[in-house]
Amino acid sequence: METILRYVIIAAVGALASILANQSIAVFNDGLRPVLPEYLEKRMDRKALAATSFAIGFGLVIGYGLPTSIAASIILIPCILLTTDIIGTWCPDTKKGMIASGVIGAVYGVALLFGLQVIIDLFNLLPVNFLGSLGQVSAGITLAFAIFPAVTVALQFGAAKGIITAVVTLLVRQIVETYGKIALDAEHTISLNKDGMALLAGMIIMLVFAAMDKEGNDQNSNEMLTQIFADKVARIRKYMPVLALMGGLIAAGTSMSIMAGDPISLGLLAEGDRVNAGLTALARAIGFIPLVAPTAITTGVYAPAGMTFVFVIGLLIPNPFIALIAGAACICVEILLLNVKRLLTACPTACDHHQKLIRNLVSVLANKILLFNDKITHVSKRTTREKLLSYLSAESIRQSSLSFDIPFDRQQLADFLCVERAAMSAELSKLQREGLLVTKRSHFELLTR
Repeated sequence: METILRYVIIAAVGALASILANQSIAVFNDGLRPVLPEYLEKRMDRKALAATSFAIGFGLVIGYGLPTSIAASIILIPCILLTTDIIGTWCPDTKKGMIASGVIGAVYGVALLFGLQVIIDLFNLLPVNFLGSLGQVSAGITLAFAIFPAVTVALQFGAAKGIITAVVTLLVRQIVETYGKIALDAEHTISLNKDGMALLAGMIIMLVFAAMDKEGNDQNSNEMLTQIFADKVARIRKYMPVLALMGGLIAAGTSMSIMAGDPISLGLLAEGDRVNAGLTALARAIGFIPLVAPTAITTGVYAPAGMTFVFVIGLLIPNPFIALIAGAACICVEILLLNVKRLLTACPTACDHHQKLIRNLVSVLANKILLFNDKITHVSKRTTREKLLSYLSAESIRQSSLSFDIPFDRQQLADFLCVERAAMSAELSKLQREGLLVTKRSHFELLTR
């Protein structure tokens, strides 16, 4: 009976996640989520969306998800949800396409669970045990999860702050490794996971730096963001029942040790240490709030696992039926808390520092996502010429002048537009010969729009 239930849950997860991706309601890939508004607003066709989904997801499934899953005999969630993103976007955006995506997603989920066990059984027949070695494939990635806040801080707030974050993160990791064992009694000891605690420390520091950045934001910017993002939040709330069901299924699957949300908690779950796995998942979930919440608000597209607290619920509640209900309730709470006004403005009794924390955190992250959406608009063009003209026209409009400077040199501009520098330089020369623009270094003058 338990075996049947496992296959039912994994099939339901695969089917529903594929349908959500097909209808652009929710996708797991954080890089794909900001792209979907381009499709929804008809600036990108279905083929381009599908190609983007495949390009940014398939490699992670093959090179990261599968080796980790095989080594632990538990499905790492990217294995299924990154693939369902691909399935959903590749199926047509029609009623038949939605049904097809659900069927294919369900079959994939069942095949993944069944195939994983077959692969493990085959490995066990070999004279040499390769499973331990496969686990080492993702060892570096596990450490990267712990230090990625430092990289994020360095990119957003400068190298010095990134170094500070890295030092503190590694120091916390070392302290937990040395002193992280807590004796409850003579027979029972809780060992804090060093990578999970390091991740939590890094996330806290990232939030602090976000709160300190751009203290000059005013109320007018809040009102503007509120106006822009209110409709996006309303779209997510429209689909709250189906998103809640998705979260409940993931929590139930985690409760039955079918899947896990990250390699650290997956390893702990494989060892039977559900408490530490839950603490690690909690640290990761806290860290994902600044990513999932702003992308949801700015795109109107949610994540199938929400802010990943459903994994915490699944790890700490061994009963899958209770976990399903609790996971669904968790997603509902997350969506209801996506209140733009509350995120951007503190209550009247709050102190100035509280207001700055909320305002600056959301503004910084949201603005960066909007910039990313602008970039997608340019790079989604088919040719180098179209990409250049799209970007230069946008800059001209933004600066309200036909003569303007851009913040890139030639190589940086080529990297930004995802084109070869030589091809871009040749196209710029051609545009000058045609009398469409004049350029010198980072200065451009459009002769016609």
